[in-house]
Amino acid sequence: MEPGPARFLIVDDEPDMCWAFEQILRRKAVACERAQSAGEALRLLQEGSFSMAFVDAKLPDMDGLELARRMRLIAPATRILMVSGYFYKNDPAIQEAIASGAICGFIGKPFAHEEILKFV
Repeated sequence: MEPGPARFLIVDDEPDMCWAFEQILRRKAVACERAQSAGEALRLLQEGSFSMAFVDAKLPDMDGLELARRMRLIAPATRILMVSGYFYKNDPAIQEAIASGAICGFIGKPFAHEEILKFV
């Protein structure tokens, strides 16, 4: 049986940002699900598997880095990318999260489409 298309989780409290990610990822035939809160993201992870998650650093119910740590416990195989207009790639908190394996990479806002597609 052939595997289906990759399934990605987009976690951002801004609906327009979720829409933008979906439009970019559609080029690669990636199936996407949205979560607009950390709680919703954790629920979706418990219900099914995702090959990758794009996680906003600032969510209304939980810090994105804490969410990434919790996601790692539920779904250790899911690659998690932090997306932020608040942090920078060389921020110590981001570097520590990459070094510890909580996240596998970082994308700053605003971003170019190619920055997203290079992780697909």
